[in-house]
Amino acid sequence: MFDQILGLPAHPLIIHFAVVLTPLLVVIAAAYALLPRWRTHVTWAVVLLSLAAPAAVFAAKESGESLKSARFATADGELGARISTHQSFANPLLLSVLGLAVAALLLVYATHPARDSVGGDRFGRPVTLGLSALTLVLAGVAGYFVFQAGDSGARAVWGS
Repeated sequence: MFDQILGLPAHPLIIHFAVVLTPLLVVIAAAYALLPRWRTHVTWAVVLLSLAAPAAVFAAKESGESLKSARFATADGELGARISTHQSFANPLLLSVLGLAVAALLLVYATHPARDSVGGDRFGRPVTLGLSALTLVLAGVAGYFVFQAGDSGARAVWGS
């Protein structure tokens, strides 16, 4: 399933979704946490990116494993080391993006008042502040790992 797209290796095509959607989730989730006035304008983006970014990272991880087993299973030396370095960022990136997505969705839920209430946060200000802080920390972690995965992947391909 994650081997090829129209006869081309899927990984180089799929990674672009992860490389675009993950930083977008990082920025939009951080903005949502830090800028309460923007929340009504970016809620839809937080929800959509929280669903799409983890799916894109998962697809990139799976397609990378397929590419490695199909074409680079016996790679050793410098190339093998660069591939291993790149691969070592896959699970931390997936887990951090999943964590960010869950935290961002919980923050959206917490900041939207229940239908029978008159404004304010659903669970109170301390919960919203805690979820905002967690979202910001996880945004930083996910941003770090998407950069490391992308940089190590480019170094594996281009040899720099």
